[in-house]
Amino acid sequence: MIDLFYQGGLLFMSLLTILLLALLISAWKFPDYINEIGILALAIGILGQIIGLYGAFKGIEQMGQVSQEMMAGGLKVSSITTMYGLIIYIISIIIRLVSKPRLK
Repeated sequence: MIDLFYQGGLLFMSLLTILLLALLISAWKFPDYINEIGILALAIGILGQIIGLYGAFKGIEQMGQVSQEMMAGGLKVSSITTMYGLIIYIISIIIRLVSKPRLK
């Protein structure tokens, strides 16, 4: 699991982990911010993927010919931050649904 953290990029994975902790704290203290933190985590995850793809395409452009295996591996690694951000967003939705007042 820690391997995925390093593969996803230390900057974006650290930011997403901080947002996950902020989400858990806000669920207890500041429930009004749960939705915003979840959406922010999703946006940062997508931004991390786009920046990763940009770097990969820049490397491919400099190298010239690249094998399909290398291309698939780069796409797989670039999607790690998006998956993490999406998981955090799903957790925020679950927290909102559980903490929503029930109608009688």
